[in-house]
Amino acid sequence: MAQYWVNKNAQDNGDHEVHTKGCSHMPLPENRIYLGEFTNCRGAVAKAKQDHFKQSNGCFYCSNDCHTT
Repeated sequence: MAQYWVNKNAQDNGDHEVHTKGCSHMPLPENRIYLGEFTNCRGAVAKAKQDHFKQSNGCFYCSNDCHTT
């Protein structure tokens, strides 16, 4: 299982990106919300959408399976 965070700051298109621990594009600690541990990015993105930001998306670099353009 991996640990996931969602970025509090939206991208230009309005998406709040979901990142895994160790991602090279992880936001600063003050700019992220811990989502928990999940077996894959789908659960983490669903949690981010449900609890924090309806427009959440997987990071292109660390959660590419859940990244949409």
